[in-house]
Amino acid sequence: MELFPNLEIGLSNGWILIILFFGAYGIMLISFPKSAIARLYDRSGQRKYPLYRRLFVASFVLLWFVFMSLTPLKIGDVVFVIGIPIYSLGLIGFLIALYNFKNTPVDQPVTSGLYRFSRHPQQLAISLSFLGISIAIGSWSAFAVMILGVIGAHKKIIAEEEACLEQYGESYKDYMERIPRYFLFF
Repeated sequence: MELFPNLEIGLSNGWILIILFFGAYGIMLISFPKSAIARLYDRSGQRKYPLYRRLFVASFVLLWFVFMSLTPLKIGDVVFVIGIPIYSLGLIGFLIALYNFKNTPVDQPVTSGLYRFSRHPQQLAISLSFLGISIAIGSWSAFAVMILGVIGAHKKIIAEEEACLEQYGESYKDYMERIPRYFLFF
């Protein structure tokens, strides 16, 4: 792994894995009913954070995407061999979490499937996929930027939980007491 990899435009850069990730996401959304898509993107009950905080998090996300787009995958290197399974596990987990989300009635909190192990399996899986890409390009800088973005996303997750508590009440509170926020004991 390098601290600062050479940035270059190329066909074998990390953008390929990003396109694959978001392409699979888009294909999955095609099967969603409109009510599930509306629920997936509903932010109405969430607390609004100041613009400077949102821009701070968005800057790390944008910087990470630039790293991914302009850094070649280390195909044939040990970091690629380590990164791709991590990426794949995250992508599969994300699609399963989306499926669990889609199949839950809109008036109930999502508590089945991967949601039995984590209250936020989508976010966890996205982070795992992006970690895998950061490893597959062999960049400590991309890894650090990704970690800072994940830390920033934690605030969004807190706001999402507050909105779910308001929307679903006691059933979501019971769910929060039984299931960890991220995974196992976190």
